Amino acid sequence: MEIVDYLLHEFRLPLTNPVLVFSLILFIILISPILLKRLNIPGIIVLIISGVLIGPYGFNFLEKNSAVDLFSTIGLLYIMFIAGLEMDLNEFKSYKHKSILFGFFTFIFPLSIGFPVSYYILGYGVNASLLISSMFATHTLVAYPIVSKLGVSKNQAVAVTVGGTILTDTAVLIILAIIMGNNQGELSQQFWIRLGVSLVILSVIMFFIIPKVSKWFFSKLESEKHSHYIFVLSIVFLAAFLSEVAGLEPIIGAFMAGLALNKLIPHSSALMNRIEFIGNALFIPFFLISVGMLVNIKVLLSGYSALIVAGTLTVVALFGKWIAALFTQLIFKYSSTQRKLIFGLSSSHAAATLAVILVGYKAGILDENILNGTIILILITCIVASFSTEKAARELLIEKKDFPDNSWARDVHSEHILMPTADVSIIEKLLEFSVLIKDKKSANPISILTVVSYDNESEKNILNIRNEFETFIKQASATETQVNIITTIDHNIASGITRISKEIMASIVILGWPHKKSILDKLIGEKIDNILNNTDKTVFLSKIERSLILHKRIIVVAPPFTEVEKGFETWLLKISELSSELSIPVIFYCNQVTIEAIGKFLKRKKLSFSSSFNEFNEWDDFLILSKFLRDNDLFVLVSARKGSASYIPILDSLPIKIEKHFSINSRFIIYPQQFDQNHISDRYEDVSAEPLNKGVETIKKISKGLGDVFRR
Repeated sequence: MEIVDYLLHEFRLPLTNPVLVFSLILFIILISPILLKRLNIPGIIVLIISGVLIGPYGFNFLEKNSAVDLFSTIGLLYIMFIAGLEMDLNEFKSYKHKSILFGFFTFIFPLSIGFPVSYYILGYGVNASLLISSMFATHTLVAYPIVSKLGVSKNQAVAVTVGGTILTDTAVLIILAIIMGNNQGELSQQFWIRLGVSLVILSVIMFFIIPKVSKWFFSKLESEKHSHYIFVLSIVFLAAFLSEVAGLEPIIGAFMAGLALNKLIPHSSALMNRIEFIGNALFIPFFLISVGMLVNIKVLLSGYSALIVAGTLTVVALFGKWIAALFTQLIFKYSSTQRKLIFGLSSSHAAATLAVILVGYKAGILDENILNGTIILILITCIVASFSTEKAARELLIEKKDFPDNSWARDVHSEHILMPTADVSIIEKLLEFSVLIKDKKSANPISILTVVSYDNESEKNILNIRNEFETFIKQASATETQVNIITTIDHNIASGITRISKEIMASIVILGWPHKKSILDKLIGEKIDNILNNTDKTVFLSKIERSLILHKRIIVVAPPFTEVEKGFETWLLKISELSSELSIPVIFYCNQVTIEAIGKFLKRKKLSFSSSFNEFNEWDDFLILSKFLRDNDLFVLVSARKGSASYIPILDSLPIKIEKHFSINSRFIIYPQQFDQNHISDRYEDVSAEPLNKGVETIKKISKGLGDVFRR
């Protein structure tokens, strides 16, 4: 009987046992989307409806308490933080004027429509009408997880909408502070000074101090991956608290934290994967359920006044956002799908709306009808926003697939990166680089290759290497990137690498920077030369001196005629991927013809990374570039194989000069693919000038070496 009494006590509604409460929430998060998936109802709506059913105005399984409020607050901050973190800053910089204009539209239209409706139709006072109309101007990115999940978060329409969100919400929350000050009779000069100073101080902390502290933390504790996540979470809550101190809502601080850490957390990194996974699996669903728990269905049965207020608020809110999206489409010549996406993202009201209305209700400016009507507005706008966003995002995906250069897309999406190395100390950085530039739609893994010398210890060495590399498989799995470990036996390392690159049909080979050459190496030739001569893959020689997130710019130097090489688009695409992931600009140094070719490629592929161009023709005075190079620049030389269209003799001596004079910088030398696969073997199998070329080169090296000896 004691057990029965205990169970009856614990299952008394509403539930109070924290274990039962947490279990119920988790089961809802797990089961609800699965049950309603066949009905094509977005998971966001399912979670909100679930909140309505289990909330105090539904079956009363749960009531709003401190635990639910805590997780709900974390989820809300998470949505805003991820929105700032996933923003393509290069895209935003390119379209910041569009974001500002959209922010103005999505603020002024709902405000202009809402004020006369509230004042003349609903009959509220000036302060109340201004507060209600400003609520129409807000929007919460409740539907943002949909565009993130479907992979269209980098679309220009999304970037413009997210950028406009922070502008309009900040303006609304400033208006809220002004209205509250006016209601309390505190709208004095001192109020304006305090508000302005607090905003300036918050911006300085978030965009100058926090990035420097974060950069120091990530560089000093580079191996402590779990500490990185805890640090990021701490920054989010600190930013939210500082925003409150400044007199703004915490969501503004969370969004600013996302922007501040944007450049330090690449979109394909393990840390980003952890942030999104935990947020989407736990905190954000908690927030959506808590929003549903606020909805009181009974208010609709209390009389016509509640229905009229709720209906009026909802219609005005949706119409104001639709007008803003329409004007944005017409002015910027967006497609109808992009207009729907903008409307979907900006039409949902939740966080800032609740903040405005609850503050006004507690201050006595607004009555219960507005509060209840706002809750209904939140439910309906979230449903409309979710359906509209998901439909538009899927249409956008279909449009993206319909490119005239589909063959190019198929080639890219079948890319295979091979990373030959035996040096365990450099694998982590090379693997991080490989993950960042890897095409996310390619089904092929990143293959790490080690060539073991043929001797009596070969099998033992293979087992040892596989055990050592297990750690790096886990590192890649944290980014949801598949890694394949290949070990092979060969008398010659270069021939082993060449053979495997052909066997797995690798498209890109990423090699570590070669060690200093001995006299014997100078005369006979490095394994790098053998790899380049015997394979026609795009090859990256890589020397990463510091963590990739600590770099400020990418400096690319390309020789004349590099645009005619087969691998031109491949390396340019990878540089753009790296730039976008790290949110840093690319500066190209090349001749005018190459500049025009790069510009045409960027325009044709609609690549949005920040880039600038400088004409460069002084190859005999190559070291003049050191004047423009900074310590935190990533230096890239696009070289060429002998016999290729872009090959010039000076390229042979540049690796040694780069090693000597640019040793502080992280550096890459790229050898683009010269021909189509098997082009050389098919057309020049019987006749080749390679032995003669090697003989001439060897004689030149010997002559140069003897000349150096006599000069000494």
